[in-house]
Amino acid sequence: MHRQTDTAPLARTPTPPDIAPRAAKPGLPERLREAIEPLPDIDDPAFAETFDRYADCRVVLLGEASHGTSEFYRARAAITKRLVERHGFRIVALEADWPDAAVIDRHVRHRAANEDAEPPFTRFPTWMWRNAEVAALFRWMRRFNETRAAHDRAGVYGLDLYSLNASIRAVIDYLDERDPETAVIARERYGCLMPWVKDPAHYGLAALTYGHAKCEDAVLAMLREMLEKRVELAQRDGAEWFEAEQNARLVANAENYYRAMYRGAAESWNVRDAHMAETLLQVLRARGESSRAVVWAHNSHIGDARFTEMGRTRGEFNLGQLCREQFGRDAALIGFGTHTGTVAAASDWDAPMRVMPVNPSMAGSVERLFVDAGEPRGVLHLRGADAGLNTALAAERQERFIGVIYRPDTERWSHYAEVSLPAQFDAYVWFEHTRALDALEGPHAGGVPDTYPVGV
Repeated sequence: MHRQTDTAPLARTPTPPDIAPRAAKPGLPERLREAIEPLPDIDDPAFAETFDRYADCRVVLLGEASHGTSEFYRARAAITKRLVERHGFRIVALEADWPDAAVIDRHVRHRAANEDAEPPFTRFPTWMWRNAEVAALFRWMRRFNETRAAHDRAGVYGLDLYSLNASIRAVIDYLDERDPETAVIARERYGCLMPWVKDPAHYGLAALTYGHAKCEDAVLAMLREMLEKRVELAQRDGAEWFEAEQNARLVANAENYYRAMYRGAAESWNVRDAHMAETLLQVLRARGESSRAVVWAHNSHIGDARFTEMGRTRGEFNLGQLCREQFGRDAALIGFGTHTGTVAAASDWDAPMRVMPVNPSMAGSVERLFVDAGEPRGVLHLRGADAGLNTALAAERQERFIGVIYRPDTERWSHYAEVSLPAQFDAYVWFEHTRALDALEGPHAGGVPDTYPVGV
């Protein structure tokens, strides 16, 4: 009898013809592509419809992965128009300085212009708000408000605090007209800051050098004085009083900010974003209990910092985190991202704006994951998404952050930070290819019109 050797082939059981081989489990890019909702062109009215799911929120925060990308601005404008027109949002809050936005607010709400105010958005980086995309939104808001009652008009508000000089001037100008005696006190108190108003960072250095906050008591006393007059002046002046009160609050917070710059980057960041959150809450209160806001700010401000490198390793919080803590699910945080294209940016602070090519996104990054998914334009709704997909996406990945400065040669270290995407945002809007916004100054635009935003 023949014995089977160790090298003889073993008999195999045939696979029945009616049993199909088991399909391989889809990889993360395939699962992501299934979950991404493709979006039509931004100019298509259907583009903004998908964001109706956030229309019941008190605040909808719209981010950007850079301060110089046209698609981000145009997409945010489309979403903003729908939330204003269809869902009753009346606050458009910007990562911009309060006095600059106040000039625009008077324009879009058909209020009398402040003849003493400086032209808006003339401080670096001017292109961030002086661009054709934003000007088109302001023109639309003015038309929208034209036939509406004053209390129902949509307004523009600035959340940032880099306007120390303009805000001091605005408080004094207001008091000169309404309360000359208090204006004298304001000049005396704010006089402490006057040597530094053109370069306030030097105030922080002086405060550190001399070991005390030279002007802190004075600016806080001025804010308290203004708040004590709130009932008297607010009833008489309404919006004009609110502008002045917020400028006084900005001066106090800016004084703290410039001191914090020399105590550490995390502390100054936190002072700034706390001011943004405080200002947003003040605007919501001023516009009434039912008021709702759309916020435009960078992803670094509107994505929840607790789930990024900012919060985990640097001790920073941000506006998005503070809004979630204040409003819970009534705050929607919507981030934006891109793979490559062009961007309006500078190579250094106060350097000229240039249109720069954007490097293709880094391997292993959030952006490269979306490239691999293969959907060129879409939105991933992370709130309420499939739990398994969110778990897979929760792994920490690098995400790109381009501000007004872009340094492509050192991009990995200058512009990437680790994030956990599903916890950072409630939704993520994706444009694989993008282009620089249409700045209203620089070599390709021939200067800024004096009539901005009317004459563009």
